[in-house]
Amino acid sequence: MKVAVFDTHKFDRSFLEVANSNKHELRFLEVRLDQHSAVLAKGCTAVCCFANDKADAATLKILSDLGVQLIALRSAGYNHVDIRRATELKMSVVRVPEYSPYAVAEFAVGLLLTLNRKIHKAHNRVHDMNFSLDGLVGFDLHGKTVGVVGTGKIGKAFCQIMRGFGCHVLAMDNSPDKIWAEKNEIQYVSREVLFAKSDVLSLHVPLTPTTRHTIDDAAFQLMKKEVILINTGRGALIDTPALIRSLKKHAIGGACLDVYEEEAGVFFSDLSENGITDDVLARLLTFPNVLITSHQAFLTREALGNISETTIANITKFEEHRDLSGFQVKP
Repeated sequence: MKVAVFDTHKFDRSFLEVANSNKHELRFLEVRLDQHSAVLAKGCTAVCCFANDKADAATLKILSDLGVQLIALRSAGYNHVDIRRATELKMSVVRVPEYSPYAVAEFAVGLLLTLNRKIHKAHNRVHDMNFSLDGLVGFDLHGKTVGVVGTGKIGKAFCQIMRGFGCHVLAMDNSPDKIWAEKNEIQYVSREVLFAKSDVLSLHVPLTPTTRHTIDDAAFQLMKKEVILINTGRGALIDTPALIRSLKKHAIGGACLDVYEEEAGVFFSDLSENGITDDVLARLLTFPNVLITSHQAFLTREALGNISETTIANITKFEEHRDLSGFQVKP
């Protein structure tokens, strides 16, 4: 099968080639998928998309007219795809429902430790021959209350790591796993209690219409002034202007962001020569208590291997008319 693989990078191409093992004809494209680049899929039966590709209604119509029948996502999230329109066009959409929950959970903890203990600042200082400790005071995680929004596999992994630090862990989920929670001494609570009690708050839910802007002005008003907010899920889980307002008022302790609401066109790109034109992101970068990384929480050998293997397996199953249940996304 001929597959147009959009938004490819050095870090994932090699894993895809190994997983593919010459099963399919992969056409690697560095450009992101949108209605302008969709024509590059001409002659292909499938396209393979990444997290910041844009498979909206207009893009899908162009792909369908070109004969594309399958959208194979290299991600668990699918908020960037118009699933309803794909279904109307009789296009199948498959995803990678899980790859390595530990990759994302461990990275979230790494962000927390870095911001709290000012590790990034200390690293920069010593390279400037500044060995002062002033301004590098953090706090013990042991005994603190950590709130977790979403207890899927990533959320659970994060909860268990934080329990290992000796933290009290509170959680919120629309489908609580009470047996797991009792076994791991984790307490499910309401949204209001979670926000009010947490010293650290970490987001681990997919982006849906109901989770969009889970963290807004009203949520910030409930939180402790020292709370550290972590987002390794999707950028739009946080209302970014609301976050900036809270940071300007010193109403929260800090934020660790691996994702950003308008990251498409910025993250995964080298803009060191030209800079960024996004004024909101530029403002976020000015806060000393905000740590931003470029959507890299998934970036481990294990996760990349699992993503590639599942993606190629999905394409092969589609070609062979085999069962795609568990991988196919329904509207």
